[in-house]
Amino acid sequence: MSTSSSLKERLARGDSVLMVNPNHISPTLCEKLVRSGADSVFIDCEHGLAGFEDIHHMAKAARYAGGFGIVRPQNQERSTITRCLNAGADGVMVPLIHTAEIARQVVHTFRYACPDDHEARLLIGMVESVEAVRNLDEILAVEGIDVFFVGPGDLSQSMGYSPAVAAGKRRAQPVLDLVDQTLQRIRAAGKVAGTLVVRHDVAHLVSVGAQLLYYHADPFVAEGVGVMRQLSAPLAAEAH
Repeated sequence: MSTSSSLKERLARGDSVLMVNPNHISPTLCEKLVRSGADSVFIDCEHGLAGFEDIHHMAKAARYAGGFGIVRPQNQERSTITRCLNAGADGVMVPLIHTAEIARQVVHTFRYACPDDHEARLLIGMVESVEAVRNLDEILAVEGIDVFFVGPGDLSQSMGYSPAVAAGKRRAQPVLDLVDQTLQRIRAAGKVAGTLVVRHDVAHLVSVGAQLLYYHADPFVAEGVGVMRQLSAPLAAEAH
């Protein structure tokens, strides 16, 4: 892994980029995730507990390992986005981009926050509501957003479904269909698309246009422990 090839450059080449949420405030876990193959770690200040000092240490650890740190701020306020970037984020994934006007304001804020190097950082806009999908063509026409990320959880809730998905289950089919259609529309407009993926749907989502692939560390841990339990249980039974 090398920071000589930025996330923007990889996405421009058409490469898939894996961004993993460590789910815990842990610089060492961020470093480990990148050394294990993640291109970037995702530091969540909207739903997670990370603060500005945590951003500094976690993004620094990701860069030390050759990756990047992308932050989701808790809102679109200028001071919040500015502090995330000044704390060392390599980019921000801004929630709740419902309209083209909001998108323009976010781009302005982002460029104000890092006027000398905004081209070196990644600006991701989240498309996560029925309103945003309805306004998608106008949102996509706004220059300055590098990736348009389709958030299936909030989109589900916006459509009247639960944002949660039980283990082994799938989201409601209308949500899955709308995610696919939205990714395809983003790519058809010549823009970069991203979304949340899980093991069983990553190949499909890449096939319909997703390049920025977002996942969580906790499922990796749970799956690994689960496999070890399954493998060891018959041996333990035989031993007794």
